[in-house]
Amino acid sequence: MILIQEKILVSLEVIEEQFLCNLDACKGACCWEGDSGAPLEKEELKTLDRIYETVKPYLRPEGIAAIEKQGKHVLFEEGSYKEHATPLVDNAACAYMTIDKQGIAKCGIEQAYLDGKTDFKKPISCHLYPIRITNYDNVDAVNYERWDICSAACTAGKKAKLPVYQFLKEPFIRKYGEAAYEELDEVAKDWKMMNS
Repeated sequence: MILIQEKILVSLEVIEEQFLCNLDACKGACCWEGDSGAPLEKEELKTLDRIYETVKPYLRPEGIAAIEKQGKHVLFEEGSYKEHATPLVDNAACAYMTIDKQGIAKCGIEQAYLDGKTDFKKPISCHLYPIRITNYDNVDAVNYERWDICSAACTAGKKAKLPVYQFLKEPFIRKYGEAAYEELDEVAKDWKMMNS
């Protein structure tokens, strides 16, 4: 683990593993696979409440129905574990998911953002995937999550020689700021030199 800015604990896999999304291969399966919707940060709950009517025209009818029945966000509970997440359609696809003409899953929130309709791109957990963040009292644990649906992305990342953290530069800066990314990049390069 690498400690960045005294509060961000980054797994070595984030700098050692390689990744490059290959949507032609996976079709955006991370939008419909899994046990719960996209994890949401506390401030994102209010954001989804605020932008829902703007995003609604971009959503599928079944997504709208799920949101209007369950809410714009839900509390996912499993044992003692609890987190806020996006609602699901029939316990499968994220309610905010859309599908483009090529059959690839996209985010309705992001489509509204790209059209200039909202200032919120998408939940940071989606933007940062395959990184997952666990919040502790004084530190965030930043880990690389392996999932078989991303095998094509791992292959593409190795071919491009693109470390996970570099693939996720934009969302990492969105979450932690430019200085944190620059520090991570510097430490990662030093680590690579020491271990090559």
